[in-house]
Amino acid sequence: MNIKQAKEEILHTVKAYLLKDESGMYRIPDIRQRPILLMGPPGIGKTQIMEQIAQECRIGLVAYTITHHTRQSAVGLPYIREETFNGKTYSITEYTMSEIIASIYQKIKNSGLKEGILFIDEINCVSETLAPTMLQFLQNKTFGGQAVPKGWIIAAAGNPPEYNKSVRDFDMVTLDRVRYISLDADFSVWKEYAKTVHIHPAVLSYLELHPRQFYRAEADVDGLKFVTARGWEDLSHLMKIYEELNIPVTEQIVSEFIHHEETAFDAAAYFELFYKYRDDYDIPQILSGHVRPQIYARIYKAAFDERLSIVNLLTNGLSAYFIQTAEEQERTSLWYSFLKEYRSQLSDAKDPALCYTRLLKLQEETFRQEREGNLLNRIQLKNKEWLLIQLKNASPANGQSVQNAFGQARKAFELQQEKLEQKELAAELALEHAFDFMEQAFTGGQEMVIFITDLTIGIESSAFLSEHPCIRYNQYNEQLLTGSRREQLLSELARDTEQFT
Repeated sequence: MNIKQAKEEILHTVKAYLLKDESGMYRIPDIRQRPILLMGPPGIGKTQIMEQIAQECRIGLVAYTITHHTRQSAVGLPYIREETFNGKTYSITEYTMSEIIASIYQKIKNSGLKEGILFIDEINCVSETLAPTMLQFLQNKTFGGQAVPKGWIIAAAGNPPEYNKSVRDFDMVTLDRVRYISLDADFSVWKEYAKTVHIHPAVLSYLELHPRQFYRAEADVDGLKFVTARGWEDLSHLMKIYEELNIPVTEQIVSEFIHHEETAFDAAAYFELFYKYRDDYDIPQILSGHVRPQIYARIYKAAFDERLSIVNLLTNGLSAYFIQTAEEQERTSLWYSFLKEYRSQLSDAKDPALCYTRLLKLQEETFRQEREGNLLNRIQLKNKEWLLIQLKNASPANGQSVQNAFGQARKAFELQQEKLEQKELAAELALEHAFDFMEQAFTGGQEMVIFITDLTIGIESSAFLSEHPCIRYNQYNEQLLTGSRREQLLSELARDTEQFT
């Protein structure tokens, strides 16, 4: 199963486990809610899908890498208490609350989220002293003497023995109490995720040319050599910052993330070429509709890797427009929702300014709880912080009439609407210029398939196209991505890609 299929399966599981009957009881009792056990190679995104699921389901998440813990922190510290049985007093060993269980209660207290996921990573790589505790955890849903709170779903992850020599096998008793999901690395699935988090286009271009380099783990006389999805993503983040700081990305830097000498050398060489293509082709000029004639002359003679790189540079350039538009759309929608609520309460408000302040404080408290519960991704966090600043700046003055107070609150919002319209128009024009270039540079071939596919799977691009229909996108999407023509072009693409693998 790939990571996308696993996420869907876990989403279904969470919804089923948290479903209640009319009396408020969980439809599936605790004892029948089997923990989820993900088993797959390291670095393919097991923790990330748990974060995504928690945010999408609006529930809490407490995540631990259990190999970082001792038995004491997982189980709790022992202490002696007195107990009387049949008239005789005995000393009994008890345990303080497990740090892990305490973290769940702390999450509930800070965020107000009473339901969530407890995720334990590397569960089959624990020390000898912790192994029995992990078996007890999976079988009985307890750490030490404390049970996992009701409404909290247990998920765990581990690595197969070929990736980690210290793994422990689970016995039949344990496996018969979990939902076992086996995961595989899949570049095509990871690419969809990579588009959503804006992995550096040089990394994506390289992996499209060399999909076999996406995930590798080999052992030879020189030791273990490996490449993981986590390595590519972390490298991507560093590359973006290094570009801002004008620091070159050398082979040495690449090898610090990509622990496979040949792949690191090959990727570093390609990144150097990619930067050269970016400078030579001047993508901002193409998206503004000004293409130098020599650009077409060069691309007609270019090799497949160069042509693919230009398509990725183009879609990345467009992505900047779509991201800006999506950001302004989200901010405008959030602001509109606040004003709509403010307007609905004004008719009964004795003091319009006080009513506005009360709603603003409610927004601030909701934002605090969402932040504490990790319910917001980085972009949502940024947009809501921005909104609170704008709302404070737009607060109506005391003593105003209802009409004047609402007019003052709405005035700044209208400027935001204008800003959104400008971003939408700029994105529409850039998209048309991109199609102009694609049609002249690549006449309906494999490159256009890649271009249309990237527009289709990108979150911001697909959202933009759904609200701002593009005639040429719809035409090419129908012509190239359906039926025998699609199969023919994908076959040609696979053959050309194979030459670089």
